[in-house]
Amino acid sequence: MAVKKKTAKKVAVKKVAKKKTVKKATKKKAAKKKVAKKKAAKKKVAKKKVAKKKVAKKAKKKAAKKLFAKRLFGGKLRMALRPSRKK
Repeated sequence: MAVKKKTAKKVAVKKVAKKKTVKKATKKKAAKKKVAKKKAAKKKVAKKKVAKKKVAKKAKKKAAKKLFAKRLFGGKLRMALRPSRKK
């Protein structure tokens, strides 16, 4: 009888240990997911920043082009922006 009690105790201990490890594993998984989400969010923000920079660059180029064209055509922007009338 004494042996059986001991084995039962061992089994119980093992079960508890298993539960704990499972809990740990799920916690780790959750933590990993959280980190991944944060990283993804950061990436999104970075992409948006890059896109904004690109748009700003294009706008700057356009503005510079307009100024240059105005200078070429003596202040007449409509003439300047028509490619067929380029000097």
